[in-house]
Amino acid sequence: MLGLFNKKANTLLGIDVSSTSVKLLELSRSGGRYKVEAYAVEPLPPNAVVEKNITELEGVGQALARVVAKARTGVRTAAVAVAGSAVITKSIEMDAGLSEDELENQLKIEADQYIPYPLEEVAIDFEVQGVSVRNPDRVDVLLAACRKENVEVREAVLALAGLTAKVVDVEAYALERAFGLLGDQLGGNADDLTVAVVDIGATMTTLSVLHHGRTIYTREQLFGGRQLTEEIQRRYGLSMEEAGLAKKQGGLPDDYESEVLQPFKDAVVQQVSRSLQFFFAAGQYNDVDYILLAGGTASIPGLDRLIQQKVGTPTLVANPFANMVLSAKVNAGALASDAPALMIACGLAMRSFD
Repeated sequence: MLGLFNKKANTLLGIDVSSTSVKLLELSRSGGRYKVEAYAVEPLPPNAVVEKNITELEGVGQALARVVAKARTGVRTAAVAVAGSAVITKSIEMDAGLSEDELENQLKIEADQYIPYPLEEVAIDFEVQGVSVRNPDRVDVLLAACRKENVEVREAVLALAGLTAKVVDVEAYALERAFGLLGDQLGGNADDLTVAVVDIGATMTTLSVLHHGRTIYTREQLFGGRQLTEEIQRRYGLSMEEAGLAKKQGGLPDDYESEVLQPFKDAVVQQVSRSLQFFFAAGQYNDVDYILLAGGTASIPGLDRLIQQKVGTPTLVANPFANMVLSAKVNAGALASDAPALMIACGLAMRSFD
């Protein structure tokens, strides 16, 4: 079984393997308050992960081992995620009287119609969502399926770093869980709103629209912060690594702001605007209450203001740690600048408290 909806697992490290880095987050909770116990980010070798697929086990495993050492955490169990595009989900109606085992057996028989791969190549999980609206004698069951190789490669990478994968989640669900922490940022109750979360990674931008705290739409497109890094590299004759550092730390020539950064920011605005147009065209919405920026690119100064000005929707940079306590070994400044890129890691770490 795929551990998508695993129950209690004690403390889990949230491990997010993106296309350019691995991110680790450890949370604890006392009363209603979360505490960041440990966190670290470590860059990946170029092309070790391509479009959310891990292509170099060794390279990713070594980066994970480094991130664990850097975070100084003693926890060795983890939650990881597969990309939403790798997962097939389907809501199915079943008889309400079935036990968990009967449900599982029945689902395996039915899954064949919904999954385009041989069942022996697929990891399946399910969660009962509640009584069916149409028929009180039946329940709605969410079926999630993913190719086993997607799960196994993540388990193998964690094993290389001495970690055990206790939970394999889906990125969209992890994001949804972290989104629940952003109520204060959104003026009180995030659950009453329709919010577009734009996660701008290195190579991929994912738009997730949440309505009443649930994901109702997602769309991935190939666009990301690496385009800015490549432009810096080209224009100033730097290596990829130097360009990446300069992008974060500054120190580039005076024309950088106007010649390189501004055109990139304009391109981001265009991508956000276009993604929203696709969403509006797809259904019954023609507006969202907020745009939330996540992912590494969200930290570019002034990007939120530019999007708000051009798109006309209140725009904020996501910070799931705004109301959390930090342990003494966590660098508050570094965490604040990495916060928007840690939404998925945060949602994964929250699986400790299911």
